[in-house]
Amino acid sequence: MYLSETPKMAVNVGGIAMKNPLNTASGAFGQGWQFENFFDVSELGAITTKGVAIDPWPGNDGPRMADVYGGIINSVGLQNPGVDGFIKDNSEYLENLSEKGTAVICQVAGHTLEEYQAALSRFEETAPWAAGFEINISCPNLSAGCAWGATPESAAQVIKAVRPLTSRPLLVKMAPVNIADTARALEDAGADALSVINSIPGMAIDINTHRSKIARPTGGLSGPAFHPIALRMVWEASQATSLPINGMGGVTTGAEAAEFILAGATCVSVGFAALSDPTSPIRILRELTEWVAAQGASDINDLIGAFEC
Repeated sequence: MYLSETPKMAVNVGGIAMKNPLNTASGAFGQGWQFENFFDVSELGAITTKGVAIDPWPGNDGPRMADVYGGIINSVGLQNPGVDGFIKDNSEYLENLSEKGTAVICQVAGHTLEEYQAALSRFEETAPWAAGFEINISCPNLSAGCAWGATPESAAQVIKAVRPLTSRPLLVKMAPVNIADTARALEDAGADALSVINSIPGMAIDINTHRSKIARPTGGLSGPAFHPIALRMVWEASQATSLPINGMGGVTTGAEAAEFILAGATCVSVGFAALSDPTSPIRILRELTEWVAAQGASDINDLIGAFEC
């Protein structure tokens, strides 16, 4: 059965109203304006900006990225200009994007609880247009502070520390470990939604030099090879908690986005695909909309979590 009319695509992710479920993964989409020459970014339901800490971070040494079979290994290390630099360079564009109906989700980074608190507090003061915040507790490429998402207890500790600082929705960028237990702990700590999942640590070795293809021994694996793992983790999170899920990991087609929806994700973020094809987010949105219509569904919300074992 194919629905003749365009289905309803609006979703709500933990209090963030999105006109459609297509979001962008932090780090792969800059701050949005970099893609305006390729398509109208305001057609997307949301964008998630690159992670920002209270003070500027230089990031890791290069090389930071290498091609591997089925994706990339990256080790950027969350280079960022700090909250004030971010606001100075991007606020006008992001406010305008928000006014056009695209939700802007600002990612917050930190090494310590105090850094997370300081960054979120500064965002509260300077970014009234932000629809919500994604707390990154899982970057695999930091020398310090990367273990917050490794256990349910430490993950919850971060959210308990920042929850009192904002009434806006908090998403949590989870590490690819202890999914069910950590999801429940984050729900109890006050998270509004979960971003599942961050890249998984991997390696790439140059067999001629005997050295890593990037400056560090390991980096985060992203891309199509990661998709089946991410899909399993989205499903596990959806079984463990009632929180809405922002699914991500190797989405390059509308069909792969649809898999996340069926597994329990409310929205889907595109990362790697935007690096290889800058027009992919809008293409994937159109393919996803066509899939909903092909299912005979009048509303995408009717398909969230419709996977049957």
